[in-house]
Amino acid sequence: MSDFFTGDFFTIYLLCWGSACVIAIGIFIHRFKTWEITRRAYWQFLLQPWKIATFSIAALGLILIAPYTNDITWDYVDAAFMSILTFVTAPWAVGVLYQTLRGRRAFGAAYVACCAWMFSASWSYDLYLLIRDGSYPETWDVNIAASSILYFAAGLLWSLDYRSDKGVTFAFMNEPWPSGQEQSAFCRIVGYALPFMLIVSVAILSFVW
Repeated sequence: MSDFFTGDFFTIYLLCWGSACVIAIGIFIHRFKTWEITRRAYWQFLLQPWKIATFSIAALGLILIAPYTNDITWDYVDAAFMSILTFVTAPWAVGVLYQTLRGRRAFGAAYVACCAWMFSASWSYDLYLLIRDGSYPETWDVNIAASSILYFAAGLLWSLDYRSDKGVTFAFMNEPWPSGQEQSAFCRIVGYALPFMLIVSVAILSFVW
């Protein structure tokens, strides 16, 4: 394992994901008006009261327990910015990847969504710790797995939507997305939201354990 964690490896890895992000930003800017995340409807969908409330509880939980974990890479700062990045991008990224699998989106869209996922769940964490500690975190691979589970669960949770003609669905399964949605009363979807909330809760508690 010690041979694997060499400076050369991390230099190459950093250059690879840094280049991937630059390409993704270029594609994003080039097609700026086509992305749901840049539209007012997406933010109206995301900033519903129950989503803000559940995000606040989850984010505060992660931030407050940061000093009490056995993980020295976890602090108030990365807990905060990773929570925000997840809330902002996860519903969109998960939705784009779903639509790509269904043949509704081109590869370029999936590529940008994957980069948003990885930057939110992993690469921003890596970069912050590289700047903070002066070395690449050896927990980078473990973090990818753990944070990606949280990211995916969060994307599904905050994509839950109630429509009078379809009941509770994931918003990205419907067209148009995300425009035209109703304001989802939490009481209508709470039963569907609980499994995802449980995953997040268990993950938060596991950090302390």
